[in-house]
Amino acid sequence: MSKYLLIVESPAKAKTIEKFLGKNYAVAASIGHVRDLPRSQLGVDVDNNFAPKYITIRGKGEVLKKLRAAAKKADTVLLASDPDREGEAIAWHLAHSLGIDPMAQCRVEFNEITKEAVRESIKSPRSIDQQRVDAQQARRILDRLVGYNLSPLLWKKVRGGLSAGRVQSVAVKLICDRQREIDSFEAEEYWTITANLLSPEKEEFTAELISLGENKVELKNEAEAKAATKALKKELPQVVDVTLRERRRLPRPPFTTSTLQQEAGRRLGFTVKKTMAVAQSLYEGLAVGKEGRVGLITYMRTDSTRISPQARKEAVGYITDAHGREFVGPGAVAKAKGKAQDAHEGIRPTRVNRRPEDLKPFLSKDQLRLYTLIWERFVASQMAALIYDSVTVKIGAGDFVLRANGSKIKFPGFSVLHEDASEDNNEEQRSELPPLVVGDKLAYRSVLPKQHFTQPPPSYTEASLVKTLEEQGIGRPSTYAPTIETITKRGYVIRERKRLIPTELGFIVSDLLAQYFPEVVDAQFTAEMEDQLDLIEEGEADWTKVIGEFFEPFSAQVEEAKEKMGPVELKEEVSDEVCEHCGKHMVIKMGRYGKFLACPGFPECKNTKPLRQGTGVECPDCGGELLVRTSRRGRRFYGCENYPDCHFVTWDPPTSERCSECGSLMVRKEPKTKDHYLLCSNKECRHKEPLPADKDQDSAK
Repeated sequence: MSKYLLIVESPAKAKTIEKFLGKNYAVAASIGHVRDLPRSQLGVDVDNNFAPKYITIRGKGEVLKKLRAAAKKADTVLLASDPDREGEAIAWHLAHSLGIDPMAQCRVEFNEITKEAVRESIKSPRSIDQQRVDAQQARRILDRLVGYNLSPLLWKKVRGGLSAGRVQSVAVKLICDRQREIDSFEAEEYWTITANLLSPEKEEFTAELISLGENKVELKNEAEAKAATKALKKELPQVVDVTLRERRRLPRPPFTTSTLQQEAGRRLGFTVKKTMAVAQSLYEGLAVGKEGRVGLITYMRTDSTRISPQARKEAVGYITDAHGREFVGPGAVAKAKGKAQDAHEGIRPTRVNRRPEDLKPFLSKDQLRLYTLIWERFVASQMAALIYDSVTVKIGAGDFVLRANGSKIKFPGFSVLHEDASEDNNEEQRSELPPLVVGDKLAYRSVLPKQHFTQPPPSYTEASLVKTLEEQGIGRPSTYAPTIETITKRGYVIRERKRLIPTELGFIVSDLLAQYFPEVVDAQFTAEMEDQLDLIEEGEADWTKVIGEFFEPFSAQVEEAKEKMGPVELKEEVSDEVCEHCGKHMVIKMGRYGKFLACPGFPECKNTKPLRQGTGVECPDCGGELLVRTSRRGRRFYGCENYPDCHFVTWDPPTSERCSECGSLMVRKEPKTKDHYLLCSNKECRHKEPLPADKDQDSAK
């Protein structure tokens, strides 16, 4: 009989932690949330201070039964769900389900899953933070009130299967507004002139024409460019000014959730969903040789960039040993964001001495790439600044003025860590200019005009959308990935070469919501609501009042929309599929269970067939989407959309989960007589895990 029962969220985390504790501890997993609002009804009593009606999530009855049995055998139960609002709510629901007093010293939390962190946390349990629970509960109820009222309205007025929500609707509007900017953009022609010059010592460098007399040069067409080029060639160039400045570039701070998602998208090509899945596996723990299972990074849902004194000390020691004391910096300053969830650390390796090259034998390719990104960013953040001389040379040629820029690195600082440390700032990457002094006479090697056109703003990518959402204060770290998945799954947005492009449906729904529910799609209003949730967590606002102030005008808008919003007819989308019965091109329809192909000759021709069915799961070999396919004998299987270039295939339904042992894709096994479970697709591993619960169930709304 164990004296203590420690309950965490995932089996993978439980497996890592159980080896840190002695025989007096048993470790069990809740597999995410155990209670939630019912799916079949609103589940919120709007006439009774918005009291929620929680029920046990389907399939979690057996989990709770096992947890209750384990709790009876223990003297003390400790709830160690994740260290954020969602984790606090899970602990609160577990306490109520297991008959534990939330005010008892039952809650422990840790930012990293290491022996030291876990053992230290269980020494000082606390009561459940009711203010943090209230903030999560308010968010959940707000999302339910919005979704439960708007989604049926869209089903009736537009078509079935649609949804709307606080964060997802703002995200769709941002994407639609950007696309309208792009569509209405009119490119304007302009020209530049670049001179290739020779110094007195015959060293070549380039300079760009910037002004004529006191006026900035603006060349709008080829004729103007040719005339300026001809006139410039007649003048003798001479150095009129040399400016030398020492500049420093500080390293960027450790990753937050948002910046990790952005950088992984930009440098690794990861989707936001993939980034979080891989980061989760690194956080929950992997087997690392003789060391055994251990968490490799700190908690990956955070708004903070601060680090612990111990982590700073380790980093200083590593940098000193690897590069020298002169490469140690003061540490990137953590910016206070004034948000409740800023109490955690930034994302960093749990031990800086676990270098990426040391972990290569134990991690999958994706795990290693993401770990390397996190490790390098953290170590660089504790290093000295990059120091370089910036040189600006002005060259006079009659009334023309040209400018040449160059730089020379004096001290590499943090840039020694990786080659692309400076790729966001090209100033120190400029080529070195030859030695020049005022009065030096130069010679032309060539003078070349070049045509350009102004460019429209770029389409959003997942990374740039996350950046915008964060900058505008919309959503929280845990909401970005499910938000993007939801708006693509609903058909509001499609992915096209990493760009997020709105569909006709996306425009229609966004415009309807903007007309009838302007606050729901207003970025500033949504950001202010996030601030209200922070105030609830800080104990400075009452959650029922916050919801009440929102719901009263919102419910009036719902009633008005029911009366005034007319039905919208969507144009039928014609496919490339030809009906084998009558020869017409089949159209894409939306049915109760999703999209399908139908013959436009209905009712004379009633032919229908399934549409290409995606799974939303990335191929582990090439990153394409895994599709549902049917074999010649009618058996369902799952193959990559990039076939025949990619031959990945599995008979079992793929999931977005990754194996906690080897990082491979997990598939769902569905035996008829036993509980369903997850199985590693790697034939050399075949690790099994119970089915997880969706921790962020409605966080995209």
